[in-house]
Amino acid sequence: MDIRFRDTNVETVKTDLLILPVQEKRLEEPAIRALDRRLKGGLRERIQKSKFSGVEGSTLLYSTAGALPARQLLLLGMGNATDSDTWRKAGARGRKEALAIGAQEMALFFAPEREPITAAGALVEGVSLASYQFNKYRSNSTPPIELKQLTLFKPGLKKTAAMEKTLGMVQASIPGVFLARDLINEPPSITTARFLGEQAQRHCRGRGLSVEVWGKKKIEAMKLTGLLAVNRGSHEEPRFIVIRYKPSGKPRKKVALIGKGITFDSGGLSLKPAKSMETMKLDMSGGAAVIGTMSRLPHLGFELDVTGYIPTTDNLPGGNAQKPGDIIRYLNGKTIEVLNTDAEGRLILADALALAAKQKPDYMINLATLTGACVVALGTAVGGLFSNDPSLAERLMRCAEATGERLWQLPLVREYREHLKSSVADMKNIGGSHGGAITAALILQEFVDNIPWAHLDIAGPAFAESDTGICPKGGTGFGVRTLIKFLSTL
Repeated sequence: MDIRFRDTNVETVKTDLLILPVQEKRLEEPAIRALDRRLKGGLRERIQKSKFSGVEGSTLLYSTAGALPARQLLLLGMGNATDSDTWRKAGARGRKEALAIGAQEMALFFAPEREPITAAGALVEGVSLASYQFNKYRSNSTPPIELKQLTLFKPGLKKTAAMEKTLGMVQASIPGVFLARDLINEPPSITTARFLGEQAQRHCRGRGLSVEVWGKKKIEAMKLTGLLAVNRGSHEEPRFIVIRYKPSGKPRKKVALIGKGITFDSGGLSLKPAKSMETMKLDMSGGAAVIGTMSRLPHLGFELDVTGYIPTTDNLPGGNAQKPGDIIRYLNGKTIEVLNTDAEGRLILADALALAAKQKPDYMINLATLTGACVVALGTAVGGLFSNDPSLAERLMRCAEATGERLWQLPLVREYREHLKSSVADMKNIGGSHGGAITAALILQEFVDNIPWAHLDIAGPAFAESDTGICPKGGTGFGVRTLIKFLSTL
């Protein structure tokens, strides 16, 4: 998509779809009056008949019938908010309207009241994210009409170097989100551990990137016992994916990104109900986010040493599956008694965290669709954030807010560690009846060696159960934009 900036007014722009953002009850703005004059009062009449007032999410589409160089006019309600997420949603709504009328070009009157650079980035991000579709398994699908050009305009508008940098980062990041969505949306018969490793090798290419995909023998040699235990019920061998990014110069920081890669979660012998399994292909969303993020690093040019770790397998109740009561001894010597085989994500993440900690990174961040308890606490739109480092947590919260990927910090309650005590091992893999998201995070904390660490429980926002403004039903790619934003701040 070609993005252009023009110093012009609303009456002279030639485009398929002219978009005018309108704040609530501000229908006397000069741009609206100017358009109404050219349309001989027809626009004002339509506004009154439709009772359009500019509330957020409202739209009014008007055919100009040749009275303007623009073929169609769209009034886009912005409500009273002026934050970046409002602009992101506005861009997504504009893109969907353009798709509905077959527009290949659209132009938007861009006059934010504050932070124009941030607003422009969010707007373009919304337009881009809303273009995603996953139709490869539909027999009657047709390719969507591509939006070839987006023009932002107003009198006196000029593109600054800072704005160009922001837009460049947005455009470089979006393919990583789409890759993560694609990986999540593939059926679980396709997305095996082997497939995930092949996709990492295929997409994580470019200057500074290298990929290793460890098979079962190497996993055994590296003593990644949690991954081996979860894999025991499967016919598919596990994989452990390591993606390394080395900058051309001396790295400023060293970062480890860890993603849960359970390609399908039946619960193992602690079998889930059938309804709960319907979307369990999403259980590798953390791994997909790490692959998506790592794939974009050569295009973003960060002077950072970044390593992605993705332990991956399915979790099935085969004849050799791990059993409640089994004990796993980990790389760092700690042991876990497995009482519920459906609490398997923490078992494979412990391997990756212990391995990453041995490399002494400056920061470790893991992403996982880890607990239903986090969904109960925060719903499907917000991810949980746990951290042993307040400054890292604060930075991630700011980055998430900037990208519209909402996080909420939950506490690592030390007293809840009592709920994890085992009579035969260092800890159990489940706690009591309450605080399940917290006790799961406390288990992970046992494997990070006091390195600044954050755990993102993305069980809610990783998968959309219905269409949203920026994503159709299915995998969302949640976390990719937040991770890239975080890396850009180091």
